[in-house]
Order: sequence, then structure tokens, then C-alpha cells
Amino acid sequence: MAGEYPVEKVILATDSYKTTHHLQYPSETTTVYSYFESRGGRFPYTVFFGLQYIIKRWLVGPVITESKIQEAKEICQSHIRQDIFNEEGWRHILMKHKGHLPLRIKAVPEGSVVPTRNVLFTVENTDPVVPWLTNWFETLLVQTWYPTTVATNSRCQKELLAKYLCDTADDLNTLPMQLHDFGFRGCSSVESAAIGGAAHMVNFTSTDSIAGLLLIRNYYGCNMAGFSIPATEASTMTTWGVSGEVEACRNMLNHFSSGTLAVVSDSYDVFNCCENIWGTELKAAVEARGEQGGVLIIRPDSGDPATVVLKILNILGKQFGTTKNKKGYKLLPPYIRLIQGDGISYKTLEPILQKLKENQWSTDNVIFGSGGALLQKLDRDTLKCAYKCSFAVVDGKKINVFKKPITDPGKHSKKGRLSLEKQGNSYLTIEEGLGDPEKDLLVTVFENGKLIREYTFDEVRRNAELDTVKNNRKT
Repeated sequence: MAGEYPVEKVILATDSYKTTHHLQYPSETTTVYSYFESRGGRFPYTVFFGLQYIIKRWLVGPVITESKIQEAKEICQSHIRQDIFNEEGWRHILMKHKGHLPLRIKAVPEGSVVPTRNVLFTVENTDPVVPWLTNWFETLLVQTWYPTTVATNSRCQKELLAKYLCDTADDLNTLPMQLHDFGFRGCSSVESAAIGGAAHMVNFTSTDSIAGLLLIRNYYGCNMAGFSIPATEASTMTTWGVSGEVEACRNMLNHFSSGTLAVVSDSYDVFNCCENIWGTELKAAVEARGEQGGVLIIRPDSGDPATVVLKILNILGKQFGTTKNKKGYKLLPPYIRLIQGDGISYKTLEPILQKLKENQWSTDNVIFGSGGALLQKLDRDTLKCAYKCSFAVVDGKKINVFKKPITDPGKHSKKGRLSLEKQGNSYLTIEEGLGDPEKDLLVTVFENGKLIREYTFDEVRRNAELDTVKNNRKT
């Protein structure tokens, strides 16, 4: 299945200059083999995710047709202003392969946590007539950088949250819901919100991204990967006016009399709202709702996060009381919690958690929401993702291809056919075709127009899970 998005114009899903590359390889070239890796960057590892979406979205099935060839020819000739479009090559694919792409893609299993500077997937042509096809699709396949980077960024924040839960909480039960995706509106498009939202859900089940849920449903076979709750925004609170803030809060308790709900409480004075509205005037209603299993989540949305969260916890602790968990850290009653959704990123998260710990508050009291920093404050250089040719066959001769620019050692590329092996607790990329096929972790996922290996979202999540969580489950 190709999912809900139609496969169209795949010939044109490339950079303009690549339409001239079939004339640039040595004339006797029959094989081009390339690979994708993170060359380092902000995080020490990558969580590999999103290639399956790209394959199913664009590459599966008879994606080359005569009408697409003609459309691409017309556009390329007008665009490049020369008659250089490779009509013969694309028609060969149409006639010999019935429009299926003669490519082989091998990749690490989706969700794999692999240290940077290791091969993540390889691509090669399976028909010697079209060696240029391998790098024609570099443009499209390199876009795996985005879901991989979001999933990595999200998991690194999960590590921080798990660390502080281990220090200050009795268990890790709240971890899957500790970081909520607020990023849909801040993305550049619905599709980027879907891809990024799905990548975050590799690590967490807390999201407000319906787009991400739909991508996972259509491309990873999971009917419902994430959850949300009734929640207010500024407009639904401020339309009641300053004098109506109490009634706005009461309205939420009345309309959502059970379950969990979140209420923005900083429309005017968040500290007054917590002390005098939630903690005094509506205290009995909050407590009564709690007796039925309801949970009120208070959301501050401005100010310095660490300072504001700590002050609110102290106010709520005074008004509602606290208990201490087995590790000696303070907990609000189970029917009241906080969500900090302003200014949350990998850099800002730990200072908040550390400040709460220093003041004897358990991490269990607070969950977090992140938007732009989760899905948008990233680019391809965050993990220095690159796709490079490392092997070719020219006139029957096998060539280990590489680049080694004198001006930048960080851009030195790998040589030859590659494999990835697990060595102890780490990974090692074996170059120049010297790896053991029995140990190679790269799996053929696409070949000649067919999806060979499909991953469910449950598999992806298992592959990406923290060792802390896995070990906790065993005990």
C-alpha cells in the first residue's frame, strides 16, 4: 500500500542539476552504490526513522509512466534550456521493468539507535543500463534526515526525563507521556508536521499532532499511536474577560467532569489563579473531581520556565498539600499536575528538572510540551547527514570510491561496499566490502519496485526504547 498520498511526479523529485548527471559518469559505468550516514553533530547517536514512509510514499509499484516521462521531459528542457533530458533511460525503465524502479535499498531496522558516523542505509542500481538512478534519488532519500533528527532529539529528551524520574520518582510509569508534541502549527507544512509528529511518537505517546497519527496509521500500521486530552487555549479563557476567569475555570470542570484536562492559567496572573482560583474558590470542586479519578493539569505559558514552575508547585503544595514518595521527594495530590509548554527544548529541559530536584520536588509533578524546538529548530546539519557514492563498477572494474577534501576532514567519506556490525555494545561500519554478510545489520527493504521488509510501529518503538526502560520492565 502506498498510503493516502498519491505517488506522482517521482521523476521530478530531484535537484535540477541531477537531470544532467547521466552524461557525467564514465561511459562504461554499470553500477553506482551510495550510502547515507550522520557524520556527527549535536547528538552522539541517531534514531533511524522515516525511510519506510518515503519508500511507500514515492517508490513502491509502477511509478514510471509514459505521461510522466513526457511531462518531465518538457519541464526539464524548458528549465535547463538544453535538450539533455534522459528520455531513453526512463523509457528503458518503463519498458523493461514496467515502470518499477530497478534499485536496491538496504537499511538498519527502523528505530535502531546507532552511533553517528555509521552507515544507515545503502542504495544501488540493479540494472546496469541505469547506474545514474542511484543518485537521482539522493534528493528524496536524504530527506530521511528530518524524521531521524526529530526522533533523535525527542529520544535525547526522553533520556533526560528518565534520568530525573529515576532520581526523584518511584517508577517510570509517567515517562511515555512526559513530552507532548505542540508543534503542528509551527511546522512549514502539514506534511512536515506529519513526518515530525510521527518521529516524536517513536519515543512518546503524548501528542497533539493528528497529522502525525495519520502518517503512522497509513505507513506503519498502527491504528492509534498517541493520545491527547481536552485542553484550553488563550481564546477560550480570555473571552470570559478578567472578571470571568473564575467562571472560565469552573466551566472546564463542569464540562469535563471526569478524566484528565489541561487549563491555561496565565491569562492574567498565574500565581493568583493557582492560589485563589484553583487553590481556594474551586478547591473543593478540584478535590471532588479527583475523588472520581479526574486530573487537573495547570498550564503556565510565559515567564522563565524553571522559576515559574517551582513557584507554582510551592503555591499548589501550600493549597492542596503534599506527600513524599519512597525516595523522599514531594508530590502534589494525584488529581493535580503541571504542564510546562513554553520554551521547552533539549537545552532548557534539564535546568528545570535539576531545579525541581534541588527543591525536593519529584519530576512526576510536571509534564512538558514542545513545539518549534521539537520539530523546527533542526536542519540537515544538526546530525550532519549526507549521502555519498562509495563504490562503482566501470568497464567491469570494481572501484572503491571516496572523497577526501583537504579543507575539511569531517567530510571524508567511506570507501567501497559497506556493512554494519554490532561489536559489543557499539556498532562498526565495515568498508571496502570486507564485512561478514552473516553479521551485517543492513536489511534489504526495497528492491525493484517492491517493499521487501516492512516495520510496524510497535517494532520501531521497541528498537528505539531506552535501556533504562527495558531493564525496568525486566525487574
